[in-house]
Amino acid sequence: MPRPPMPIDSNAIREQFPILSQTVGACPLVFLDSAASTQQPTAVIDAVAGYHRSQHANIHRAVYQLSQGATRDYEEARATVARFINAAEPAECLFTRGTTESINLVAAAWGRATLQPGDEIILSTLEHHSNIVPWQLAAQATGARIKVIPINDAGELDLDAYRRLLSSRTRLVAVNHVSNALGTINPVREIIVEAHAAGALTLIDGAQWVAHGRTDVQALDADFYAFSGHKLFGPTGIGVLYGKRHLLEAMPPYQGGGDMIEQVRFEGSTYAGLPNRFEAGTPNIAGAVGLGAAIRWIEAIGLEWIGPYEQGLLAHASERLRAIPGLVLKGTAARKSAVLSFVLTDPPVSTLDVGTQLDLRGICIRTGHHCCQPLMERLGVAATARASLALYNNRDDIERFADALSEIVERAQTAASAVVEPTPTTSAPQSTHEADEPGYPAATADSPEAAADVLAEDFELLPDWPTRHQYLIELGDRLPPMPAAMKTDATRVEGCQSTVYMAARLKPGSEDVIEFLADSDANIVRGLIALLEQLCSGQRAAAILGFDLDAFFSRIGLDAHLSLSRRNGLAAMVQRLRALAQRQSEADR
Repeated sequence: MPRPPMPIDSNAIREQFPILSQTVGACPLVFLDSAASTQQPTAVIDAVAGYHRSQHANIHRAVYQLSQGATRDYEEARATVARFINAAEPAECLFTRGTTESINLVAAAWGRATLQPGDEIILSTLEHHSNIVPWQLAAQATGARIKVIPINDAGELDLDAYRRLLSSRTRLVAVNHVSNALGTINPVREIIVEAHAAGALTLIDGAQWVAHGRTDVQALDADFYAFSGHKLFGPTGIGVLYGKRHLLEAMPPYQGGGDMIEQVRFEGSTYAGLPNRFEAGTPNIAGAVGLGAAIRWIEAIGLEWIGPYEQGLLAHASERLRAIPGLVLKGTAARKSAVLSFVLTDPPVSTLDVGTQLDLRGICIRTGHHCCQPLMERLGVAATARASLALYNNRDDIERFADALSEIVERAQTAASAVVEPTPTTSAPQSTHEADEPGYPAATADSPEAAADVLAEDFELLPDWPTRHQYLIELGDRLPPMPAAMKTDATRVEGCQSTVYMAARLKPGSEDVIEFLADSDANIVRGLIALLEQLCSGQRAAAILGFDLDAFFSRIGLDAHLSLSRRNGLAAMVQRLRALAQRQSEADR
């Protein structure tokens, strides 16, 4: 029999998310970053606000009714979680700060107490750093070794290679249910069966799955399963670690403190039973209440409808993006969640520039390595742009997104075709400043403060962020490229979302004048480099050390529009520049 139409009214669902009614400039908000954090419906917002307004008290400890009511709400949320994932009992569901802490808990409490030299942990190439670094720490502490399941070019696990990795030395297999960077849905039930056959335990990172399909930890036979509330339409700072009772009971505590003890004496302590043993200190009570509300909200809609609805959006979005010239999708697994990871290659446009240009149109996506640097290395890219969908998205969102990407590509093609190579009758584009030697710009003013005043006057004429953004792009366009021979590991600046190189030196023939040049694959960063050069290159070391760059960026209004990664990258360049200036200043004393 044909399946009945899906009872999902996207407009009615969107109306339950207050944040989606706002605009960015004149553009309606299009939120396509749900793999990072889903937005929260009114039901969740009201539940958290209601707790703070009329239910707040500490739990498990007092006899007064307000505390008992808060305790009841907290434990009811745990029962809701247990039902949602079909745990055998609520005590098997521990509240944590999120998936990251859940994995760290297992790595610390189970891993360090259990692993021995020569034992092996199997991870996969698709893993988030949160499912890599905790196991590296555990391996370093115990002498265990990590092995990695490879992937094919579509972003799917090589299961034959996985089976070859399994051995009598394998103690744990830790993989994600869904790749956050590519959307690949992994065959976790098959992975668990194979691991158990080899005598190993399993941990599944379910952060990217639980909001999109039904989770049954008993049917999976998972030993540990972790997920986060903020990817489940719930609050941040709350998550869950499911563990089989016999495993949790055998694990030592993860943290010590209040509520995880049975009895404390200075000679020693005994510990509480599950789940309190692993929930030291006052927990995120409001977060648990919000998570419970989020789960009930999802259950009222029906996971059996959410997945197919999102798959329909994914199919439409994939078709639209494949039609854009020069756009290459990364991650084309046969089974995928609603995630589209891509790069623009012809002409190349940095993912940072893609994200910034989309933001100007009110469209939110994620750019960077997505906390999956080993995966990016396997894909042969430094970063991707990633759009991730949820049930509050609709086809209009996809159309706006695809149209905006087409505009970005067309603009990049126009800019690329306008580049003219120098000829006897055509001069190469000149920098806005002269240089005493090719590549190293001279000072543009008597001091960084004087240069800052000139730049600030320019920015004051620009009324808003879009025009200031365009001005930065134009500055970046005029920035002379750094010679390729100078782009080495020694000049690479770490901490940047984009690729950045910087060479700084003491000006030849000078005792204390610092000059530098830098370059990036992102136009917006090249614009920031141009500002930094105009402010600092060719200035005396003491003047550079005395200049407050943060105050300048606040003065011109860029601090509110620079992401943390861009601020970190800029700070890394400034730190390198100031370190040279500091060394020179100390040498002069």
